Amino acid sequence: METTTILLIVVGLLVLWVIFAYNKLVSLTNHGKEAASDIEVQLKRRYDLIPNIINTVKGYATHEASTLEKVISARNSAMSAQGADKVKAEGELAGMLKSVFALAESYPDLKANSNFVELQRELSDTENKIQAARRFYNANARDLSIAIESFPTNFIAKSFGFTRLELFDLPDTDAAQQNIEVKF
Repeated sequence: METTTILLIVVGLLVLWVIFAYNKLVSLTNHGKEAASDIEVQLKRRYDLIPNIINTVKGYATHEASTLEKVISARNSAMSAQGADKVKAEGELAGMLKSVFALAESYPDLKANSNFVELQRELSDTENKIQAARRFYNANARDLSIAIESFPTNFIAKSFGFTRLELFDLPDTDAAQQNIEVKF
């Protein structure tokens, strides 16, 4: 009788632990998905700002068309990219945006344009939000990876098919690392 009670308690505790571990993994997975969605929201905001910035710059820097076309091309590539290609495309877009703002240095009237200044401020704010969303996502991805790889939760993760989330890390791209030349 006593052995049966102890065995039932042990089995009950084991079942409770499995339920707790499973629910923790579900929670961490959903936090990661939410964080990835936050990044997408901020990237969409950036994508929506870029055409306004380009149109403002076009009025002042008509002979800089190739730079503006490269930015639009980088935006379109980033919007359509998926997975690891998305991370690379975002890095290239960030580098191209730097060159647009470097153009403003060559055009004092553009630099003084209140619409351009406001768009530049909004884009800067958006870039900060993207960085915060990336940090939040990466923290959630790290926590999920730790739970999936830690003993004994790794048995539950493997049994129920939980997988790691890849970190969102911008690669070093030529466009992002390149010094921007400002011509006067």
